[in-house]
Amino acid sequence: MGMLRRSLLVAVLLLGVAVPAAGAKTYAPPAGTIALGVAGRSTVGDYVAATGRKPSIFQTFIMFRGSVDYAFERARGLDAAPMLHISTADGPGTREVVTPKGIAQGEVDGWLVGLQRRAADVGGPVYVRLMGEMNGHWNQYSAYGPGGKRNEAHSTRWFRRAWRRVAIILRGGPDVDARLAAQHLPPLGEGELPLAQVSMVWCPQVAGAPDVPGNAPRAYWPGAKWVDWVSTDFYSKFPNFAGLERFYKAFPGKPFAFGEWAIWDRDDPPFVKRFFGWVRTHKRVKMLIYNQGHIKGGPFDLGRFPASTRAIRSATKGARYDG
Repeated sequence: MGMLRRSLLVAVLLLGVAVPAAGAKTYAPPAGTIALGVAGRSTVGDYVAATGRKPSIFQTFIMFRGSVDYAFERARGLDAAPMLHISTADGPGTREVVTPKGIAQGEVDGWLVGLQRRAADVGGPVYVRLMGEMNGHWNQYSAYGPGGKRNEAHSTRWFRRAWRRVAIILRGGPDVDARLAAQHLPPLGEGELPLAQVSMVWCPQVAGAPDVPGNAPRAYWPGAKWVDWVSTDFYSKFPNFAGLERFYKAFPGKPFAFGEWAIWDRDDPPFVKRFFGWVRTHKRVKMLIYNQGHIKGGPFDLGRFPASTRAIRSATKGARYDG
């Protein structure tokens, strides 16, 4: 069992911690530690070589109405906690299977209930990075496309309502319909759902693309009750540390994660040093997910970056990093 999952299970057994039906849970690693994870293809040899550790979290990209079993199987095979990035389409430029408005109005409730029951069966934390980079025009669920605002079904209002519906259903419990009604959302009509150790990870870019007020991270904020982690994505090709600092300060009170981070295209140990220096001085940072991509030898593959790999291994040595 991975260190993160084992530590959380021990806490539950010793303290008698129960997961409240309506409450938020972070399932953060133990105090003073940072969870290390991987996203992308299921082989993690380059990541293990870089850090000297197995990932404690494994992120898989899935789609509404799509298969979910492989995501849980990959994480289990690595003895890692699963993280699910849920999208409305199978990548930029592909057909969208549901809009944010459709999600909020219950069009994918059957799929969500199936996912919820699968998450409850895990017996440990499941991190849900729902519609990440929602303020990037390349994502179909964004309120803005390349040419400006999308239609009303993709508004930030419907995004926030969709997020709340997903959070309520995935957390489960006996009072799902009452909590939906309190948010003026249609009932689920499923009766009682099992409690699931689901943690909701909110992950915009630090600035919108396009960078206009209506597409700022704040426009997509569903409310503190519905968010367990604040996170963002950060790559060496676009090292916007000033924007990262502003974003971190703008959303206090939650553990902070990097839903994706990576070296991009060229070996860059100075970026690694600066990145981990930033992590070291920002105490809310509790999770780092390296996106190695889906293709061996791709633009984020650590096997291409020996100097950065050495820098990562040096930066993550010691007991502070969980994995």
